[in-house]
Amino acid sequence: MKLKVGILGATGYTGAELIRLLLSHPGVEISWLTSEKFAGKKIWEIFPQFRNFLDLECTKIYQLGNLDKVDLAFSCLPHGVSMHFVMKLIQSGARVIDFSADFRIKDVAIYETWYKSKHPYRDFLKEAIYGLPEIYGEKIRDAKLVANPGCFSTGVILGLAPLLSKGFVKDSVIVDSKSGLTGAGRAPSLDVHYSETSESVSAYGVEGHRQKPEMEQELSNLGGAPVDVIFIPHTVPINRGILTTIYAKLREKKIGETILELYKQYYGENSFVRIYERGKIPATKNVRFSNFCDVGIGFQGDTFVSITTLDNLGKGAAGQAVQNMNIMLGFPEDEGLKSPGMYP
Repeated sequence: MKLKVGILGATGYTGAELIRLLLSHPGVEISWLTSEKFAGKKIWEIFPQFRNFLDLECTKIYQLGNLDKVDLAFSCLPHGVSMHFVMKLIQSGARVIDFSADFRIKDVAIYETWYKSKHPYRDFLKEAIYGLPEIYGEKIRDAKLVANPGCFSTGVILGLAPLLSKGFVKDSVIVDSKSGLTGAGRAPSLDVHYSETSESVSAYGVEGHRQKPEMEQELSNLGGAPVDVIFIPHTVPINRGILTTIYAKLREKKIGETILELYKQYYGENSFVRIYERGKIPATKNVRFSNFCDVGIGFQGDTFVSITTLDNLGKGAAGQAVQNMNIMLGFPEDEGLKSPGMYP
């Protein structure tokens, strides 16, 4: 018997990717979908690729109490909104994976400063588990609520975790990320209009991006001491994918082969982190439509360089959420996620 899942905010890019992945998962069935903009429409009317695959009609979120009870729900709602419906779902007995930042940051004051929203559920922050399976897999297994990580944060944390776990990194790192345009969401915006972005690369968040405190929280936890992150994201005119370059000073000189072996040992038989041989550099084309995070390392002088690539809708969002769902519901961690990237 398949387990039942529901999706709040199902008609954005992450919702569509989540539906695509869940339709090929043998252990679950989608029971309901919500959408404020497209309520009353069948999901295949909104996304024609789902014609003959899923015939569910989207409903407004205020009807949540009347919808079928599910074993697990995904919330793809915006920051500051998601938290209220997450709590309703948990009270109904469902387990939840939240795509927003509402339960990622443990310090309420930091969350409220960066996200400009009051957090009335601060007591529940301690129970929410940060949903990076490669680090918190055991805690995710029994969690009621998993806070799915940010897309940029996923690449940064996975690119540095082995070094920080050994205390090799000094107290600050510099991060440069290039992201595809789907990272900005599906709502129309001049900033991601085709004629504005085509043939152009642009930086944003130069004085601070909202995923910076999330990165600092998790990197500091890994290293056992505060880590300051200087983070500058950029948009590039591709649909999906993030390439992140991380620069770090090490506490003592290390040989490249030693670091490479550390990375291989740290991630071991992990399903979704692929460590490149020295001299090989990851590219976004190799991870598109997959749940992989590829990692390459190197040195320039005495500066350590880690380069990671992932699909912002895959390992950066929906793929990682399905990976978390698998752990929570007792499926193999890679169930429904076994495909390689699509090339070219």
